[in-house]
Amino acid sequence: MGKLLLKLRGLFHILLRSDLTYMKVLKGIISLIVPIAIGLLLGLGLKQYVISANFVHGGSMAPNLKTGQVLTTYRLMDIKHNSVIIFNAHGEDPQATNKTELYVKRVIGLPGDTVESKNGQIYVNGKAINQSYISYYQRTKGTGNWDLESLSTSWQHNQNVSRVPKGKYFVLGDHRTISNDSRYWGFVDKDKVNGVTKAFPFQKNHQKVNDEEAVN
Repeated sequence: MGKLLLKLRGLFHILLRSDLTYMKVLKGIISLIVPIAIGLLLGLGLKQYVISANFVHGGSMAPNLKTGQVLTTYRLMDIKHNSVIIFNAHGEDPQATNKTELYVKRVIGLPGDTVESKNGQIYVNGKAINQSYISYYQRTKGTGNWDLESLSTSWQHNQNVSRVPKGKYFVLGDHRTISNDSRYWGFVDKDKVNGVTKAFPFQKNHQKVNDEEAVN
């Protein structure tokens, strides 16, 4: 009987040690997984609601932005005159058949603005704006002469308007001669905007992208 009790006691200690080892391993796994899970959730939350990274594709914003350049997009940043934005072009540009197709353009007109291009100058609410971020050729022949009312006659929506409607933006690419922008298909709805995008400080021409005040 005594030998049996000793054997049972030994078995109990083995099971106890095994259980303690199991719990130690489990705690180690949990301590590793939890921070990773929290990091992933925070990362997804930041991407969806605060900040995301995007790549430039195409030359419509050249020379200030080039294909392959990495941009940081801020979803909560206020949109101002000359802000460079990224938006979903599907439903805005008839040629954007991909439902997730993104465009990057510069905001020229805010809701309520009048916008006119004449002889190399763009007038917003009757006041000439600074376009030092692009060349003389792009300001003149690249942009053309027009106002919102004349442009809108060829659009599918918002025809015969003289001002940028509420909740909309008028956008242009910096490389005006090739840019497919608001001149050809109309305004960008605010709900389509992913956010204001910024170039990294070490990238060429970053001030012409990042600093709205410098180009006002």
